[in-house]
Amino acid sequence: MQNLTSTTVPEHVAIIMDGNGRWANARGLPRTMGHRKGVETVRAAVKTAGDLGIRYLTLFAFSSENWSRPAAEVSDLMGLLKTFIRRDLADLHRENVRIRVIGDRSNLRGDILPLLVEAEETTRANTGITLVIAFNYGARDEMTRAMRRLATEVAEGRLRPEDINPERIAAMLDTWDIPDPDLIIRTSGEERLSNFLLWQGAYSELIFVPELWPDFTRETFLAALEKYACRERRFGGVAEPTLAVGS
Repeated sequence: MQNLTSTTVPEHVAIIMDGNGRWANARGLPRTMGHRKGVETVRAAVKTAGDLGIRYLTLFAFSSENWSRPAAEVSDLMGLLKTFIRRDLADLHRENVRIRVIGDRSNLRGDILPLLVEAEETTRANTGITLVIAFNYGARDEMTRAMRRLATEVAEGRLRPEDINPERIAAMLDTWDIPDPDLIIRTSGEERLSNFLLWQGAYSELIFVPELWPDFTRETFLAALEKYACRERRFGGVAEPTLAVGS
């Protein structure tokens, strides 16, 4: 990958992991088998990102809208999350991976929330790649919660409305301590953000790949990063003209 260097590898990559169910359906398997295969892909993607020096990898694991899926599928997804944390936490900790979880925690019950908190607390001091798990996450919900907190501060006289600016809003988001993603990848050929990091992704590069998530290999990841490395990021500005030799 000739364009991938220490200066062209993005600091933060976010991935919408799409296509587990379709991968299973195409093979005549239960959808749950697609999710299980997808967990294996997660492990490989974290390793690839760490090897390349990516500092933050955010994975859209479970959206706030996914609760509407069939109860059996939701139950299996919760079981896979528990298994992943219980089985992989020690390995991730040993590999110096820091885990952050974003999303609404107010309605999480049972042993899910304690497991998420344990994963964050166990790896809090790690200095390697930060694996951000977007769980029970929706960007509109995140921004709504942020606006409510700002409204409370204004109502209590701790904040003036004129002091609300983009920086103040960003500080209220779940990602307050995480840089915005440089690149957002979505698998399965779908080309939409599906309520994922809408504020943070305002200037992210977007790459959509045809592979279903279980088929997202190291080579697929590298090819997406190669495309990113060829992009010119201007953040609303204009590119500086290149002077011709001898001009």
